[in-house]
Amino acid sequence: MQQSPIIILGIESSCDDTSAAIIKDGKILANIIANQSVHEAYGGVVPELASRAHQQNIIPVVDQAIKEAGITKEEITAIAFTNGPGLLGSLLVGSSFSKAFALAMNIPLIEVNHMHGHILAHFIKEKDGAKNQPNFPFLCLTVSGGHTQIVKITNYFKMKVLGETIDDAAGEAFDKVAKMLSLPYPGGPVLDKKAQLGNPNKYQFTHPKVPGLNYSFSGLKTSVLYFLKKELKQNENFIVENINDICASVQKTIVDILMIELKKAIKETDIKEIAIAGGVSANSELRKRLASFSAAYNVYIPKFEYCTDNAAMIAITGYYKYLNQDFTTQDIAPSARMKV
Repeated sequence: MQQSPIIILGIESSCDDTSAAIIKDGKILANIIANQSVHEAYGGVVPELASRAHQQNIIPVVDQAIKEAGITKEEITAIAFTNGPGLLGSLLVGSSFSKAFALAMNIPLIEVNHMHGHILAHFIKEKDGAKNQPNFPFLCLTVSGGHTQIVKITNYFKMKVLGETIDDAAGEAFDKVAKMLSLPYPGGPVLDKKAQLGNPNKYQFTHPKVPGLNYSFSGLKTSVLYFLKKELKQNENFIVENINDICASVQKTIVDILMIELKKAIKETDIKEIAIAGGVSANSELRKRLASFSAAYNVYIPKFEYCTDNAAMIAITGYYKYLNQDFTTQDIAPSARMKV
């Protein structure tokens, strides 16, 4: 007797992207993302506007994902949703929809930690069955707008944070520096594009000294701010005339800081399976730098669509939690500051 397929509907709404994905037996069938352009005018995400946009987007996004996957809602085995960390109002939209859907369809409800999802994105199989999955144990450098961590992953559910930022995240540093340079929102990707045209050794910025395998980026932001103020006093067109070199130098500094601690973690653990995850893993310099490790280590770099916030990573995590019979109840509440 043939076993019924496990079809997971994933919902991601932790920040300003509304996403729904369908995964069947670990294989991606659909991954739909609705971006919110409303925040561009403010230079950053406005939580109230984000939650309103999620309310408008979530049903059309889910409907599109189901249609693209070629299934019916009755075939869905379980629904997985991001329960944190993230913006509370945004999380509430996704969790409320998911609870209602699970109740209406009488299917299991699965809560997913957003950062857990970023890490397990490496286990998504493509439609043609292609995969590039790390072997356990592996180290994962998870880098996003809100998190910067080095995590040791022993299995799908056992994870240990070896080091993390003690203040700001690397993604936040990228965005804040981009704002100083008057680059359009979202600033990180724009800074990356300009950095590719500049000289990364033109300007030097100090590296923070923090204990263990931890990170710090608040001091870097301050040093860039003072540097710009000093240069602008001498030349009011300094930023415009040197934008590519400034971006390249800042990007090199941030990636240098990330790689120094990662190398320490590799040496301390003697683990040769290395991965990156999170929105900043889409950064060209970080990907290039990690790819250079491939001669000595097994390196895993996610596809671009699995780097930024997406429901495919939530659905694949939901799939493994389903296999583990790890379900939640209707009284679950989202948490803005959930940890791995």
